[in-house]
Amino acid sequence: MDEIEYRTPGQLIQHLLDARGWTQRVLAIVLRISESALNKIIAGKQPLDAGLSLALGDVFGIAPERFLDLQKRYELSQARIVEQPDPKRASRAALFGDLPVTDMIKRGWLDADDIRDTAKIEKALVKFFGVSALDEIEILPHAAKKTRVATPTTPGQLAWLYRVRDIASDMLVAKYTASNCQEAIEQLKPLLASAEGVRKIPKILTEAGIRFVIVEALPTTKIDGACLWINETSPVIGMAIRFDRIDNFWFVLRHEIEHVLRQHGRTAAILDTELEGERAGVGAGIPEEERQANEAASNFCVPGGKIERFIALKSPFFAERDILGFARTIGVHPGLVAGQLQFRTGRYDRFRNHLVKVRNMVSPGSVVDGWGDVAPVGY
Repeated sequence: MDEIEYRTPGQLIQHLLDARGWTQRVLAIVLRISESALNKIIAGKQPLDAGLSLALGDVFGIAPERFLDLQKRYELSQARIVEQPDPKRASRAALFGDLPVTDMIKRGWLDADDIRDTAKIEKALVKFFGVSALDEIEILPHAAKKTRVATPTTPGQLAWLYRVRDIASDMLVAKYTASNCQEAIEQLKPLLASAEGVRKIPKILTEAGIRFVIVEALPTTKIDGACLWINETSPVIGMAIRFDRIDNFWFVLRHEIEHVLRQHGRTAAILDTELEGERAGVGAGIPEEERQANEAASNFCVPGGKIERFIALKSPFFAERDILGFARTIGVHPGLVAGQLQFRTGRYDRFRNHLVKVRNMVSPGSVVDGWGDVAPVGY
């Protein structure tokens, strides 16, 4: 009789007893166990352990793994009968394993208190992603609805995009036009001269019809900003202010404004991550839309030709008075010059004293979600 025909280790043991003409009592004596215990094992009422499998292997000259394998198969088949199927289990594993659920709870994005309360969290996730059932949440492979994003995104980055879009959807702004956007850029230029100038940014963008939202990034997502459109006439700029420095803030903001001006992100949201180093340049490996936005941002902060002449004249030593004088000449905060010098010379350890923080200056007039604040969202 082949092993495949045995459903339990007890059936195999009984077959071996019959083949030898032994009774269960004889085997119990040989194994030094009680006859009743052996009877329960053969009847499938008591599990076979590793020690007894070794003993049976010695007695019958059979690999002990054979007995244990039958035991495991039998227990699994019994479990399938008892265990109720849970079609949501695989979806739950993907959501809880991939989404930063704990951080989303802490941030107030999910109406739940305890990550162990899975039923409540599942309900909150369905509400957050605007779907009717758990398996429709788009980070799941089989979900039909998908947010169109220009580059691959992680579940955490996608959740951030959802938060930005939901907050922006509730905002009231003026009608957007390309001319309004261009005018906003001109109004922003004089603000570069001082750190306090960032306070006026939210009002200028609102009047231009651009929904401006600041949402703190979730851990490990490395988000800097995003450009998306709620509809054909409603552009959104989302910023994470991952680096609270005046140079980085203005660069990312102008980068996203250029996306809006060129109508990038209409068909697929643009998520800008790790917008620094080579990724903030105009090299051959940079996608065209990003190259255009990088070039516009860089020239807006410090005109390319002027910074190049300054570097050529002063390199390799940049005196404090020269940096301050150059910044005054072109009408920008010294931190913008410092940021460009760091980028172009690769010396990110220098000129740091000029890289002032601006988040607390721009936040009062902005819609902010994060750093202890939870933006009201009517989803």
